Amino acid sequence: MNKHKNLLFYKYTKIEEPERVKYEQMGICNALELKGRIIVAKEGINATLEGRRHNINRYIEYLNSLKGFQNIDFKVSDSTGDAYPRLSVKVRNEIVSAHLGDEDFDPNEISGKYIYAEELNEWFKSGKEFYLVDMRNDYEQVSGQFKNSINSEFNNFRDLPTIKEKIGHLKDKTVVTVCTGGVRCEKASGYLVKCGFKDVYQLYGGIQTYMEKFPGEDWLGKLYVFDKRILIDFTKGTDKKHPVIGKCTICENPTENYIDCARPECHSHQLVCKECIEKFNGNTFCSQKCAELYVEK
Repeated sequence: MNKHKNLLFYKYTKIEEPERVKYEQMGICNALELKGRIIVAKEGINATLEGRRHNINRYIEYLNSLKGFQNIDFKVSDSTGDAYPRLSVKVRNEIVSAHLGDEDFDPNEISGKYIYAEELNEWFKSGKEFYLVDMRNDYEQVSGQFKNSINSEFNNFRDLPTIKEKIGHLKDKTVVTVCTGGVRCEKASGYLVKCGFKDVYQLYGGIQTYMEKFPGEDWLGKLYVFDKRILIDFTKGTDKKHPVIGKCTICENPTENYIDCARPECHSHQLVCKECIEKFNGNTFCSQKCAELYVEK
């Protein structure tokens, strides 16, 4: 059994004193030797942590004991022991940054309906008409995505307002929002409801929960995650084999190898095959614009 586990969770819940919760989280995580990232806001908490299995279990027990933190969907997976260099706990205005300004709302009050993995799996099998919208960033989607999903084309989640125009023709259709663990699609589903979409669902627990229950079904590629693992293959240990859908941004050959853009001011994640990395001595860029700006310097 793997000694180290990765814990992913979020909870939209009203927090009156985020600073106090921040220091409480720092205290328990340091005591349990957990590393990772936690964001606390008045609207809730969002976290991804790594530690020894028994300490992750103790942390879950602790959080479940706190008022307002019940019924959290904790996602626990095997980890390496070095997924995060340190612990970071910060107070922010939002637990996932959308920066909606005048269009902002409280996800505790407005959100889409939950659809659970089992029901979504039945929808796929039944041929029901619905439109699955991937609310992750572009660089996450290129290495793995649901079949026939709509790419939000976000550079980052702050691009959320663009989605109301992109899928405006679906206002009267059944729309399902998805993301890695659920926190972005919960906010996105509420935004669509606020914008007048009539039948909006969000995948409870996100893509990770669906893949754990139905590995390789209705999915192409691997799941991108925000730690040193980078990609998770849920077909590993099964009789299925995932298709490689990622393409090198330079030669377009199949690859699942991520590297940062060589321009220091950018550092965008991109897929580049090992052959091209070797060919260009690691000086690979996410776009022609970044290559030109790098040369100009």
